Amino acid sequence: MPKTKGQEIVFGIMMVSLMVYGMVVYNISIATGGISANTFLEALKELPLMIPIAFLVEFLLLGRVAKKMAFTIVDPSKKPRLVPVAISICTCLVMCPTMSLIATLLFNEPSFLNWLKAFGMNLPMALLYQLLICGPVVRFLFSHIFPNKEEQVLR
Repeated sequence: MPKTKGQEIVFGIMMVSLMVYGMVVYNISIATGGISANTFLEALKELPLMIPIAFLVEFLLLGRVAKKMAFTIVDPSKKPRLVPVAISICTCLVMCPTMSLIATLLFNEPSFLNWLKAFGMNLPMALLYQLLICGPVVRFLFSHIFPNKEEQVLR
């Protein structure tokens, strides 16, 4: 995966953009009682605000915390294939409550109960969305944008 700081930024922007869009669509569909073509358009309106916030929170603050958590669970030298999964799970565990709080403050009546409800509804979706859609899609796209020279030799 990312080998340089520049690649980390590109990977982070890709991952945050896809996660934020999906989670905003999910939250709008909950708020409106369903999903329609308009839900996807409405979600686009929140992206200019939420993507930079999520990127800064992840890149400057919580990404390091998530990686430290992941490396206490998985030893990269023993189980390298589990590292992306562990990082994805730990990132969701730290980003979901934080972004739920930020969204509650920006878009709802700020209260502990509104945050708790948002967090409780978002965490299962964020974990599944990250593990089943965002993670695989972004890693696939990233590996084609920045092919790993060592892996190409092995093929």
